[in-house]
Amino acid sequence: MNQIVSRRFFLSATAAMGGGLMVGISFSNTALAAAGSTVNVWVTIAPDESVTILSSGAEMGQGVLSSMPQIIAEELLVDWTKVKTGAAPSGSQYLNPVTHSQSTGGSNNIRSWFKPLLTIGAATREMLVSAAAQSWGVPVSQCKAVQGAVINTATNATLTYGALASVASTLPVPTSPAVLSSAGSYKLIGQPVARPDIPSKTDGSAIFGIDVRVPGMIYAAIKHPPVFGSTVNAITSTPAGAKSVNVGNAVVVTGATTWDAFRNAKSTQVSWTVPAGNSSASSSTILAKATALLKNGPTTPAETIGDVKAGLAAAAKQINVTYTLPFVPHACMEVLNCTASVTATSCEIWAPTQGADANLRTAIALTGLSAAQITIHPVLMGGGLGRKFEQDFISQAILASKALGAPVHLTWSREEDFSNDFYRPMAVCSVNAGIDASGAITAWNNRIISPSVMMRMFPAYVKNGLDTVAVAGAVALPYKMGSRYVDYANVPSPVPVGFWRSVGESVNNFVLESAIDELAALAGKDPYAYRAAQLSDARALGVLKAVAGMIGWSTKPATGHARGIAVSEGFGSYIAIAIEMTAATASTVTVTRVCAAVDCGTVVNPDTVVAQIQGGVVHGFSSALWGNTPISGGAAQLRNFDNYALTRMGNMPHIDVQIVNTPGAPLGGIGEVGVPAVAPALANAYFALTGKRLRGLPLKIVTPIYGDD
Repeated sequence: MNQIVSRRFFLSATAAMGGGLMVGISFSNTALAAAGSTVNVWVTIAPDESVTILSSGAEMGQGVLSSMPQIIAEELLVDWTKVKTGAAPSGSQYLNPVTHSQSTGGSNNIRSWFKPLLTIGAATREMLVSAAAQSWGVPVSQCKAVQGAVINTATNATLTYGALASVASTLPVPTSPAVLSSAGSYKLIGQPVARPDIPSKTDGSAIFGIDVRVPGMIYAAIKHPPVFGSTVNAITSTPAGAKSVNVGNAVVVTGATTWDAFRNAKSTQVSWTVPAGNSSASSSTILAKATALLKNGPTTPAETIGDVKAGLAAAAKQINVTYTLPFVPHACMEVLNCTASVTATSCEIWAPTQGADANLRTAIALTGLSAAQITIHPVLMGGGLGRKFEQDFISQAILASKALGAPVHLTWSREEDFSNDFYRPMAVCSVNAGIDASGAITAWNNRIISPSVMMRMFPAYVKNGLDTVAVAGAVALPYKMGSRYVDYANVPSPVPVGFWRSVGESVNNFVLESAIDELAALAGKDPYAYRAAQLSDARALGVLKAVAGMIGWSTKPATGHARGIAVSEGFGSYIAIAIEMTAATASTVTVTRVCAAVDCGTVVNPDTVVAQIQGGVVHGFSSALWGNTPISGGAAQLRNFDNYALTRMGNMPHIDVQIVNTPGAPLGGIGEVGVPAVAPALANAYFALTGKRLRGLPLKIVTPIYGDD
């Protein structure tokens, strides 16, 4: 990708501290320019030689606040111990070059920013080299940047970046900076460098959204209706000393403290307008509607390859099975919160957000102010998982501040957070597949029925009723199949659904890898050997072989133990997970080993890759084993962690992660990658252990631990 540094978008200014160099560079690629994409990243170099590099990605634990600056630092040629990192302010100039938004999700930040960030580092380095050449009165070719300084190659004289910063800020912008690094020559990229954001998170000094304090702010909580889709009819009673604000589908209630606001919100009396039919919605009624669509349609084709009917007719054996998955909450450790300050001429927002540009659009719509009058302050997130891309908690704080004439610090209670989520959609999926006498797949017919996230959030991207997010992980499969047909239908439901870590892949990989395991059993083949024979993608085969070696698949497990395996492709990366389990009885299963092999192309920080896969596996365990939000009376019956299990130390064995490098492979994502293959690997191991095939989530085969471990 030919990146060009454009003077039009390059901003340079003297930093407030000691004449440091602050460089903002926007990049214009011909293809991206045609799509209207502009992006800015800021680099500040201080006289004390510290280098502050900002990240435009939202930090929610995935390490983007460190990884993006690490890429810039590679070309800037600086000592990582001198680097400080921070979040870039919001604005249209910070749009992602691929998604054209300032959103963080889909494991896309590093993938889309990698080459532009290298070019940012290169341009800043060339300006510093030019500053040194000017200071010495020598040609630029006589100067060389080395680890935070520029050397005069003829005299060995040296000037540090800090000393050069002021002069560099006055120089012309390089129109085509030379990127020196490439795969095989990286010095910083690929190294397990320390993440600058970790110490503050460890000692408690880090500022998350829930920690924000603004002078004169009012504490507030939220009260939602008891039935999905309802709106406020009237606020009939508010506790003494509290104020309440009608925000349309909820009521914001104030208090002297957050806890006081929680109590006041519970005591506030509201009459609600409930849409017809919503109060009768339940898990069973929604499942019945989905099952009817599964049997009779109508559906929209997502992929057609060959003649599935002919392939099934020619099959020696077939499976015709159905898999079910429930609504699943996000259950982020940090509940939703937002601080907003709205005046007649300005709006400021402090929020743990995955969508700063969406926040800006929300503020413009609700306040009538211009973009120039609105400031978004992104802060650290205590988990995002797709939930903090939504705008409900943002708009509530804005409307409350506007109504009350003061800054409002809005915090949702845990009960409100659980019962008013945008859940991972439930799904009912069928697979009718055939194999020939050798076990080769002759036909694959997969139908997916689930509520549509895209129809709610981005209806313009839904063509002919097909939600591409809902079928992610079900099309363009890495397996050899004689013919394939995949179709989809949306099942209408009042239950709000949204993006959830790995979204469609977390649904469809459970279906795919469970069905592949069933075909292996039907063919009388070993699950690993069968996959190895059927895979058509070399990278998928590479991670499969790697994880089989890690867990010792070629050796028989100990008596009373069994193993399961699964492969997943998504977000530009490949992963295989192998799980070993044992059980004293069928109801007391213990997972004893987890191995994961991942191929994500170029690795920026291997420690972050390992951490993200480990975190994804833990998250995948929770959702696969216990994840469920029962719906009854048009409302979620899940209210808090007392009836929702998460994986705790006592449930989780050590997770071994191996990074598999495929030479020349494109850069892949990592944040979502660890989740999808966990559920099928667990179900497949359970089948190997007990002979019982589980086709519905949650599996409930491990006894959860509540309270202290």
